[in-house]
Order: sequence, then C-alpha cells, then structure tokens
Amino acid sequence: MKDKSEHNQEQEHAKTMHVKEGVKTSHDGTGAVKQRRFKKKATSIDIPAFAAEITGGSRRALAKGITLIESTNALHRKQAQQLLQETVKEPANSIRIGISGVPGAGKSTFIEQFGMMLTQKGWKVAVLAIDPSSTVTGGSVLGDKTRMEELSRHPNAFIRPSPASGTLGGVHRKTRETMYLCEAAGYDIILVETVGVGQSEVAVRNMVDFFMLLVLTGAGDDLQGMKKGIMEMADLIVVHKADGENLRNAKRTVREYKRILHFLQPATPAWQAGALSVSSLTSTGHEQVWEQVLDFQKEMQASGYWLERRESQLQHWFNEAIEARLLDRFFNQKDNKQRLDYLEEQILSGDLTVGAALDQLFSKDEGM
Repeated sequence: MKDKSEHNQEQEHAKTMHVKEGVKTSHDGTGAVKQRRFKKKATSIDIPAFAAEITGGSRRALAKGITLIESTNALHRKQAQQLLQETVKEPANSIRIGISGVPGAGKSTFIEQFGMMLTQKGWKVAVLAIDPSSTVTGGSVLGDKTRMEELSRHPNAFIRPSPASGTLGGVHRKTRETMYLCEAAGYDIILVETVGVGQSEVAVRNMVDFFMLLVLTGAGDDLQGMKKGIMEMADLIVVHKADGENLRNAKRTVREYKRILHFLQPATPAWQAGALSVSSLTSTGHEQVWEQVLDFQKEMQASGYWLERRESQLQHWFNEAIEARLLDRFFNQKDNKQRLDYLEEQILSGDLTVGAALDQLFSKDEGM
C-alpha cells in the first residue's frame, strides 16, 4: 500500500505531464496567417500650438508634421492643410535645389559633403530624400539617414527620407508641402534628392529653383549627354567621383558636357548651364557648386525670373491638385465603380474595345 507522500508525488507528476487542449483552428501552420488590421483612431490636434513648435525650430515637431502631411487618413489630410495654413504665412527666402542622377552616381555622398559645407557656413539645411518603393510590397528601405550619418547629427540639418509610393517623376506626392513646412521651420536651403531612375526625373524641376544633375565618367554615362529630356532640365551638371585614377577622365567629361550644353536650349532663360568636376572623397568642388547656385540666384532675382518661376510652379501645382482631386472623386463614386466593373468585363471578354468602353463610360457626362 502506497504511503501518503508517494500518492502526492504521483498527483504532482500527473499535473505536470497534462497537456491542455489547443485552440481549434483551420490553419495548418504552413500558410500565411491573415492579420487583423486595426485602424488607428485619428486624434484632435492643437494646430496653433503645433505650428508654434515647428516655427520655433523643433525638429521633432517638424518630423511629426511631415508624417501628418504624408498620411492618407481623411482627417489627417484636413489637419495637415490647417497646419500649413498656420505656418506658411510669408513667402520663403530659401533656396530650393533639386539633385538627380543615375543610381550609383553618389547622390547621398555628395549631399552629405555639400550639406556639411553649408552648415559650417551657418546655413540651415533640410534634405528631402526620396527612396524607391517596392512594386511588390510597397515598402522602402529609407536608408538616407544611415548613409548621411554625419550630416544627420548636425544641429543645423534635418533629413527626411520618404517613399516614392508609386509616384512618377522621382519625388513623393507630398514633397511640395513638406518643402513648405521645412521653410516655415527656418531652413534656408532645401535639398530634394530624387529617386534616381534616369529621364523621368523631371517632376522635381517644377518645384525647385535650381536643378543639378549628377553623372559619372567611365561607366557609360558619357552618352547621357544625348538624352535631352533630362539634360535640358539641368542648371548645372556635376561630374561626380572625380578623384584618383578617374580624375583625368572626369576633367575630359566636363569639357564634353560643356560643349553639349552649348547647343541645348537653356533650362532657365538667360542662364547658360555649366559642368563641374566634384569629389566627395577628397571634398573638392563643392565650394564651386555653391558659387554657381549663388550666382544663379543673384542673376534670376535681378531679372525677376526667380519670383516668376515660383509663381508658375504654384499654378502648375494647383492644376495637378485639381486633376488628382477629380480622379479621387471619380473612382470613389459608387455608380462609377459599378460601371467600371461591368465595362472591364466587357473589355476582357472581347465584346468592347477600350475606346468604345470609354465612350460608354463618359457618354452620360458628355450629353449633359
């Protein structure tokens, strides 16, 4: 017969070995688990206080303000416009510089060295870096703060990486608003680094004062001079990585670009675009680039074209915004969604051509 202590040990052993029944589910453990998404409730914001923080120079508040601007939430979009209205009350005295170039041209390296030089001169510099978005997941690496480590730590610099999010032209759809907010925060120089995909980098031309194109030598980029679409947009061409064994080739490439630019129509009236060799490795050429920007600003302000271009850009922005709003309204109307689904079925089945489907889609509006 078992004594009391042995009986208690057997009961404890049974408890520890007992396995509870698991949660019943149809999931077999091999497929992807469907995640529940919870919408974050939009909260009210004290806009005047928020605006005061931004105009007071708070980088944290500026970052939060840009996040608000980039949000797709309906309430956030309304709050973002209120914030811009509160902060952007006077014309900015900043210089807006667009920087583009093929992948591998060293845009981030150039911007860090150029930005450090400007901050050492006492300027406040904001860098708006646009990273390409994945066509599969929609995500971006957003690694510009890592690549510009020294500049990101400087108290007079602000770096904001943003995803392109499918927007064409190498910039984010909210780059303009972000730029205005940075100017309201007291930044004198706004550097807009585009995605860097070649000739499609023309959207940035419609939002900056000065546009520079970074190119390489010895990597097939000498032929870039034949691509008039992007070349005719540039106010300055920078032949980057002009150091070491590549220095001699870089100087030759500069001469070639100057000759090509002489035959192209200037991007800015009364300004002959030039070419310079720059090395971020040896920190040479950046001063000459800045001198070109200042000469450009002086001449354009004297001729009145500086203000004229900014006014033209505002008109262009307004027209773009109208088109975007009309598209949103069209696709969000319930009747249009049903008609689109029906017409798509007709196109895919071969019963309608795309042109005929468009005629049917808009025939009601055109008859009004």
